[in-house]
Amino acid sequence: MTTWLDFRDLSIAGNAFSKLFLDYVNDFQRVHQFYGGNFRNEADWTNLFRQLESRQLKRTTLVQILTNQNKNFHCGVKTLANIDSLVNDSTFAVVTGQQVGLFTGPMYTIYKTLTTIKLAEQLAKRFPDFQFVPIFWLEGEDHDFEEVSKIHLINPANEIAMLQYQIQGKTPEKNMGAVGSLQFDKALPGFFDSVDQALVQTEFKPKVLELFRTAYQEGMTFNKAFVHLMNVLLEDSGLIFLDPHDTQIKQLLLPVFERELTATPRTCQLVIDQSAELEKQYHAQVKPRPINLFVFHEGSRYPLEPHPEGFALKGTRKHFTKDELFSLLRSSPESFSPNVVLRPICQDTLLPTAAYVAGPSEVAYFAQFRPVYQEFGIPEPIIYPRSSITIMEEKVEKVFERFSLQLVDFTRDIEFVKEKVAAQLADVNINETFSAAQQGTEESMNRLGKALQSVDQTLLGALESTKGRIMSNLDGLKEKALAAQKRQHEVFLRQIDKAAIHIFPDSEFQERKLNVLYFLNKYGLEFVRWLHNEVHIDKFKHQIIHL
Repeated sequence: MTTWLDFRDLSIAGNAFSKLFLDYVNDFQRVHQFYGGNFRNEADWTNLFRQLESRQLKRTTLVQILTNQNKNFHCGVKTLANIDSLVNDSTFAVVTGQQVGLFTGPMYTIYKTLTTIKLAEQLAKRFPDFQFVPIFWLEGEDHDFEEVSKIHLINPANEIAMLQYQIQGKTPEKNMGAVGSLQFDKALPGFFDSVDQALVQTEFKPKVLELFRTAYQEGMTFNKAFVHLMNVLLEDSGLIFLDPHDTQIKQLLLPVFERELTATPRTCQLVIDQSAELEKQYHAQVKPRPINLFVFHEGSRYPLEPHPEGFALKGTRKHFTKDELFSLLRSSPESFSPNVVLRPICQDTLLPTAAYVAGPSEVAYFAQFRPVYQEFGIPEPIIYPRSSITIMEEKVEKVFERFSLQLVDFTRDIEFVKEKVAAQLADVNINETFSAAQQGTEESMNRLGKALQSVDQTLLGALESTKGRIMSNLDGLKEKALAAQKRQHEVFLRQIDKAAIHIFPDSEFQERKLNVLYFLNKYGLEFVRWLHNEVHIDKFKHQIIHL
């Protein structure tokens, strides 16, 4: 069973979704000038397809690279067939991308991927003259090891357990270069021991852990382990993985990198100008840099910035003349990596991208990039919002039903929910009772004031002081009464805490926190296949899936 919540109803949680994102999904006309096309408009899709058909892409080279990459990832037959179809001008890509988080990272990675697969299937039915293939862009060049090295589970004590893998002899904060290329070391068995302890005992646990141990082995890279696990969970989906940290890929991107270096700070200025327009109504998410490139140097990844002698690596003493940097670019293009501004341009320079499946923040920052696409002469893909989901387990749903709760209640302070439940359980409604008492006191004091005014006006000050003390004492007594009421029903209130941990862990949306391992352990290896059937990609609301 599925229920739905409007994103606007969830935004009371400290701006959970930006105003720009809300307008994008609810009233596209308000933001149309910032995007290449409307994801709901059939004519916009068709117009984009015609532009993509006429593009001169190095499709044969792309097919060779993707075939080699995906064979190395031990992909399925359907994936290879999808790659082969990219040689045709009428085949387009439906793309998403994400960092190669440990065990696939938070649940939204799974939801983004399922949305991408289902959108490719849906577009093929809607537009039978064209073919669509799902592609996952592996964000393995990112250097934020801290972000990709941890997972969150709910442990047997019903607590959020944060488990972090650490490479021996290195701290998570260290700039270790492209995280996707990092290899798992001898710390892995100890990490899996911690994972085992953090999982409840179920009939599925042995097979699930066996799968994860097979994917994540000593000597495997973050990229390969991530793809291995995704290929098993999404078997026969036809999903293509693209690893941009590849010399042949970077060779194809050489013109993009050269243009960025030659025309600097042109891209930056375009984003700044667009952001200025955007900020008349909304908040700009991305701050561009004068040069939107990183360089890999001595095992780390550094932003490139202007220098009196030419260029420099931020945070180091390393600098280049213009000739030196261009010589490095042409001899070792794999040493260069785009930042958040240039990454979509790289993606859509390589691929005939019809749609990019984006999370709420990504939807917002694409609004800043339209002039950059125009500058590079690339059709901007249609930005398609990923499915947003909370999984409601049966035991949690029973708590919701018993106390007439809704998901939106938990986006407020948890104490608000507890007071609401305590009030339902109590024989006496404390808030109403004390409100009536305070109102009665107010009325009595007003009558007394009128009487004292005719007797001796100097007594009115004493009356106000007395009234203030009474009201203050009533407030204090009310707090004590509420606390006593909560203690009286602490068993039920503990159920509220447990429910909050499952659907709003650490005051964050479940999809942004919990790892898929938690659900696989409880419901088996077919869980993601089941999700594929349950996920709706065309409602553009927050979906609550009831287990």
